[in-house]
Amino acid sequence: MQKLIECVPNFSEGIDQNKIDSIVSKIKSVDGVTILDIDSGKDTNRSVVTFVGEPAAVLDAAFEGIKEASNLIDMSKHSGTHPRIGATDVCPLIPIKDVTIDECIKYSHQLADRVGTDLKIPIYLYENSAQNSERKNLAVIREGEYEGLEKKLEDKLWKPDFGPAVFNASAGATVIGCREFLIAYNINLNTKDKRLATDIAFDIRELGRSKRVANPESLNLLDGEIVRNDDGSPVKVPGKFKDVKAIGWYVSEYKRAQISINFINYKVSSIHDVFNTVCNLAEKRGVRVTGSELVGLIPKDAILSAGKYYLGKQNRTIGVPEKDIIECAIQSLGLNDVSDFNLNEKIIENAIGNDKNDLMDLSGKELVSLISDSSPAPGGGSVSAIAGSLGASLVSMVAALTHEKKEFISARKKMNDIGINAQDLQSKLIRLVEEDTNAFNSILSANRLPDKTPEQKKYKDEEIFKANKYAIDIPLETAKLSLEVIKLSLELVQYGNPNSVTDAEVASEVGLAGVRGGCMNVMINLSGTDNIEEYGLGIMDEIDLLINEATDIHKTVFHNTKKLIN
Repeated sequence: MQKLIECVPNFSEGIDQNKIDSIVSKIKSVDGVTILDIDSGKDTNRSVVTFVGEPAAVLDAAFEGIKEASNLIDMSKHSGTHPRIGATDVCPLIPIKDVTIDECIKYSHQLADRVGTDLKIPIYLYENSAQNSERKNLAVIREGEYEGLEKKLEDKLWKPDFGPAVFNASAGATVIGCREFLIAYNINLNTKDKRLATDIAFDIRELGRSKRVANPESLNLLDGEIVRNDDGSPVKVPGKFKDVKAIGWYVSEYKRAQISINFINYKVSSIHDVFNTVCNLAEKRGVRVTGSELVGLIPKDAILSAGKYYLGKQNRTIGVPEKDIIECAIQSLGLNDVSDFNLNEKIIENAIGNDKNDLMDLSGKELVSLISDSSPAPGGGSVSAIAGSLGASLVSMVAALTHEKKEFISARKKMNDIGINAQDLQSKLIRLVEEDTNAFNSILSANRLPDKTPEQKKYKDEEIFKANKYAIDIPLETAKLSLEVIKLSLELVQYGNPNSVTDAEVASEVGLAGVRGGCMNVMINLSGTDNIEEYGLGIMDEIDLLINEATDIHKTVFHNTKKLIN
């Protein structure tokens, strides 16, 4: 699995394009990172750069950007409307894919330590990374800004988390930490009345609103008189959603009011829950939601969560391809209402792109042609994984077709579960098509290593062992996953739509090819190696069991299918 984190450093330079370009160039110079956005403002004198990649690459790129900023920006001469304390004011790290918050916190500590030690910049940790609860809030750390930093560093209570407690006049200080992904999202109303949008915003945001005495002549709560405490402060009514900020405004470009929302943690308050609530609140005020708009990017799992929710509300299966789930989310949330929702620009995993040409990205003709040429890879291992993935696809299709039929209502949950499992198996087996070829190439690379010295020979032996183990693990996983495909096909023959029974049986046929083909590749890779004997102990017994179980279940599927046809 590819781990991904996002980094959004804020640099205190928004006017000198040469300096901005130089900082961005240093970030780009690190292999494995992708720049997603660069947003510079002259009034704020600030640039926000968004990039993503695997953790090690992102940490290197962030360090290079911070280093270049410290070389180019002199904070003693800086001015701008945005609060700031350093050349790199704040540098958040956000977990995107297969990275936990705890892991991301560790990454932020590594970056903070490196910047503080190597660049001699005072570093404060914030948000999830904060080691002091009083420093969790960025605004608290920024209080006094750069101009008050020298005095702040003299206070023992403000000793930096990393780096020297010494004023760096040129670079200032930097705030680093792990935070959740922030989603900027607007909901569109069929009105030009900003007050109605603001009224709804107060209802949904965590901060809530000031309590008011209802005005019987108006539906808008903003028209009522504020209820105050004894000290004169307004009585507050909390909003409906935690970790949500919202305001109302009018957009002349669209000729309508919008509710502008920031999701601080979309896993706590989901987009679809907020959208549905706004629809209800708007209707009570005599207006309608016409759709919504995403500003910036969104993690794939956030949009998938919305799609699955709406498919579930429609009593449709969620065991379908991701593109269908995403399309349901786009239509249900009206994300094309005022601007086009481009999947490759708006979904962060898609925006990252993929420079290499994966085998499964080829057309069917291209893939078949590539397999048929004189190169040994892609070969039988990749073809076995393709067979298994095709079986999983057929299982998903039959489950979806059964789920949609009213005469199979009692089997809907089972079909939904089978479809979800089949999609997961398909995804994993598609990955193994590429991995099997990578495994073969890794053996070639290891065998080409020099071995003239004892050190070189030792290293080569270790790399050959790793490559051979990898070449055994991949087809073994293919065989195990393909067996699961056959098991699902058996359930479909028993409980699925009989009109699609032959599709379920064909899934079993190609699933069996995936099992046998994967096991054969394990056997050939075991027999052709000299330093894998200990690791290979027990694997032969395991593949015998796999083949026997797969053969027995396939035989049952075959005979049950014939009975149903007859």
